[in-house]
Amino acid sequence: MEKVARTDAGLASELRMSVMRLRRRLANERDPGNDLSIPMMAVLGGLFRYGELTVGELAQLERVQPPTMTRKVNGLEEAGHVARRPHESDGRVVVVTLTDHGRETVLADRKRRDEWLSRQLRDLTPAERQTLRAAAPILQKLSERD
Repeated sequence: MEKVARTDAGLASELRMSVMRLRRRLANERDPGNDLSIPMMAVLGGLFRYGELTVGELAQLERVQPPTMTRKVNGLEEAGHVARRPHESDGRVVVVTLTDHGRETVLADRKRRDEWLSRQLRDLTPAERQTLRAAAPILQKLSERD
């Protein structure tokens, strides 16, 4: 018998479990040549999506403290995934950019995960895929809230 969330609390519980399981499954589909952690990949993904960002902006985006982000950026810079430069109008601020290597890493990782998820979507009915199309922006909106 299929369990149906009849209350907001039930829906919240089912969504939490489903999203967490899907996240873990997608984490297992990482590019085998990529040894970066999920949080490090999230930093690269943010830079890929939004372009150059300051360390503070990255920290805010990833909801971590600036010293934590500085450590992540240091590791990514040492591995050649990002580069830093002074801010154009405030030399005290550092701007972080993706290098070509960082961009290639993001694209390879996304390609592998997208291919896996596309294969899974093929097994769904057209109505199920349409439901997911409608749900995707709502899930995005939920993920961006404080």
